[in-house]
Amino acid sequence: MLKDLITQRVLNESYYIVQNNSTIRATALVSGVSKSTVYKDVTERLLIIDFGLYSKVQVVLQNNKHERASRGGQATKVMYLKRKGVL
Repeated sequence: MLKDLITQRVLNESYYIVQNNSTIRATALVSGVSKSTVYKDVTERLLIIDFGLYSKVQVVLQNNKHERASRGGQATKVMYLKRKGVL
C-alpha cells in the first residue's frame, strides 16, 4: 500500500516536471513535499519505475541547471557593474 502511494507520487511529480518544464523547487511546492524528496523521487526512484519518463525528466532538469548557471553569471556581472557605479 505505501509502496503504491510512493510510486504514484513519483509519477505525478515526474509528469508535472515534463508537462510544465518545472523545476524541483516548483514541483515540491505543488506536491507538498520537500525539495529533497522530489530530487530523490525523480533521480533514484523514477529510474527503477519508468526509465523512459526518467530520461524525459533528466532533459528538463539539465536544461534548468544550464539556465540557472547562466542567470547566476548574469547576476554576478550586474553586481560588479553596480559596485563600479556603471549601473
